[in-house]
Amino acid sequence: MEVSGTGAHVLVFPYPAQGHMLALLDLTHQLATRGLSITILVTPKNLSQLTTLLSAHPTTIKSLVLPFPSHPSIPPGVENASGLPFSAFNDMMVALGDLYNPVHEWFRNHPTPPVAIISDLFLGWTHNLASQLGIHRYVFSPTGALGLSVINSLWRYLPKRDDPTNVNALISFPNIPNCPTFPWWQVSPVYRSYVEGDPTTEFVKDGLRANMASWGVIINSFRELDRVYFDHIKAESGHDRVFAVGPLLPSSKNTTERGGPSSSSSDLLSWLDTCAAHTVVFVSFGSQFVLNNKQMEEIAVGLERSGVKFVWAVKEPTGGHAAGAYGKIPAGFEDRVAGRGVVVRGWVPQVAILNHGAVVALLTHCGWNSIMEALMAGVLMLTWPMSADNFSNAMLLHQMKVGLKAYEGADTVPDSGELARLFRKSVSEETRVERKRVTEFAIAAKEAVGEGGSSSKDLDQLVLNLSHK
Repeated sequence: MEVSGTGAHVLVFPYPAQGHMLALLDLTHQLATRGLSITILVTPKNLSQLTTLLSAHPTTIKSLVLPFPSHPSIPPGVENASGLPFSAFNDMMVALGDLYNPVHEWFRNHPTPPVAIISDLFLGWTHNLASQLGIHRYVFSPTGALGLSVINSLWRYLPKRDDPTNVNALISFPNIPNCPTFPWWQVSPVYRSYVEGDPTTEFVKDGLRANMASWGVIINSFRELDRVYFDHIKAESGHDRVFAVGPLLPSSKNTTERGGPSSSSSDLLSWLDTCAAHTVVFVSFGSQFVLNNKQMEEIAVGLERSGVKFVWAVKEPTGGHAAGAYGKIPAGFEDRVAGRGVVVRGWVPQVAILNHGAVVALLTHCGWNSIMEALMAGVLMLTWPMSADNFSNAMLLHQMKVGLKAYEGADTVPDSGELARLFRKSVSEETRVERKRVTEFAIAAKEAVGEGGSSSKDLDQLVLNLSHK
């Protein structure tokens, strides 16, 4: 039985990047159904992301729309990280920090101000804001417990390379269970950009360190997947207010609209209906990564040579990419694979695709949302981590034996022959053991979010905590 939040008012503040927003908005839906009154803070151009949520909860969820603070490194009119290259993430964090005073003023003038703030881990400055307002801040982690453990450890201990020119220097985390180790180039680019004394990266450091001091930690995962890392975060935090509430997935049974509209959704799903069970490979690198043309060429040739059925989601270049050098589908490719494969440009209904019985494997950048969605759907993952938390996420998949290694690195150009073999392997009996493991985790994930499950219980406990200041 769900706990009721008895109308307690909570401010939810998502970081404006699709991979961050989707899960926190899904959490917001869960909190609203449990009786909390919620205000979601966005800037004008992100308001459309709330349409479904606001219509589903017209009386319990309100929006607070504040102007996006200008920043010299962010083009006018851009208010979401999906329109920026990765290098601009630091600038986005700094720009959003200028909302401190407007939020403070809104709070002071509100007749029934929030009793707590739930904000993304990239908005660590809200911890100090909450402290000044005399309320609690809960940090929301859109990545899993291992990924969050690595992020916390990086900013707490500030590890350095012995040789500052060696991109392969190993960075170890002996305080984290299983002692994960990564070469320097796989460490978070936000961390690698840190320069002591630089105002921008010092602001980022202070924010990420503030996460560890927050009153509570909310993680989009489930204990059956990464329990040892949850326990580690509890030990590091020094309290038990660490909540595993995942997998957080869309509130509506209609999963074709999550994250954006797609006019071709019905055609795509109809095509999948014509495919036999467990015969289709899905290729998707999330909402942030754009492949260069050489990578595109090798993936296309690999898909063509493999003979397998496929859906390939292609993200088109943004303003930060060199004109003509990214996202180009080889000439004639779509004609040659017509009937066997579908290429979709831009947004795709990823949850609906993964949950279609024809789909058996996902070639993925190992973003956490994609992992949660694939696990819930019982889909095997072919791992190609690109950046950020992707490498620790891939490590977890390999530890749990639910992923097969494809490649590593955002600049890596794959070998089309190797890819073709991997695609063929993923739809064959060779992956029977891994597919069985994925099925077991899919069952565990569904049980976790079901009535009486571990994540459902944590969600109820979170609501109780939020309701009693």
